[in-house]
Amino acid sequence: MIKLSIVVTVFNEEENIKPLVKAIHLALKNIKFNYEIIYVDDGSSDKTVEKIKLLKDEKIKLIELRRNFGQSSALSAGIDLAKGEFIGTMDGDLQNDPSDFLPMLEKSEKENFDMVAGIRIKRKDKMIMRKIPSKIANFLIRNLTNVHLKDYGCAIRILRKEIAHKRQFGESKYGINRTFKVISDLILILFFKKYIQKPMHLFGNLGIFIFAIGILINIYLLILKIMGNDIWGKPILLVGMLFIFVGLQFITTGIISELMIRTYYESQNKKHYKIRKITNF
Repeated sequence: MIKLSIVVTVFNEEENIKPLVKAIHLALKNIKFNYEIIYVDDGSSDKTVEKIKLLKDEKIKLIELRRNFGQSSALSAGIDLAKGEFIGTMDGDLQNDPSDFLPMLEKSEKENFDMVAGIRIKRKDKMIMRKIPSKIANFLIRNLTNVHLKDYGCAIRILRKEIAHKRQFGESKYGINRTFKVISDLILILFFKKYIQKPMHLFGNLGIFIFAIGILINIYLLILKIMGNDIWGKPILLVGMLFIFVGLQFITTGIISELMIRTYYESQNKKHYKIRKITNF
């Protein structure tokens, strides 16, 4: 029975393989439970895979992706194949300390947390290229999701297997465009979090609001027309009509989305809820 699966995503990290594996084993040498190390190679073009294979470590499972899919997909592949009750995640660039796993695991067990996340204190990243975009991403995530973590981009985390999912934020060797990817991911997360079961609440409300503005504009123009003013050729007339049509499109999209979601749940016999635990007394 494996209790802890450590998932390490790597992309061109040949120099860091051996020292990281050594650090992981050193950090976990006195534990009384089984663990595994899952390396996920995200399409490296250097000798990363060769370095991992040369170790011939029975604790290591190597997953090689066919190409560079991105860190979120690589992490998802590792989590899907993990056998541990708890999953630890970290980057392969030596910026995370494996010795943090044990106190994080202990905290998760004692306080019944589904996830314990690390915080980067002494970062080695450059200010403009990495730290500032990271702060922007943290600010957006914190305020838009109402999930208050100090550092969403820190790769080292402990999660329970049943709630582990794709990591949406934070990358290691994927450039400054991370911030834009985080924003697009954040929009998707917000939709799934708030409206996946009731998309009509998003599209319908937005559509009604836009439609109402269009109606008000046209009522205003009708009053002007009754008063003898010429309204033809006015830009506001086009705006009013545009708002009405766009509003109707949003409402229609909401209805179609609602039907699709209900078909999805009913066709696969899925529930709209997830039970964490049932206790009988």
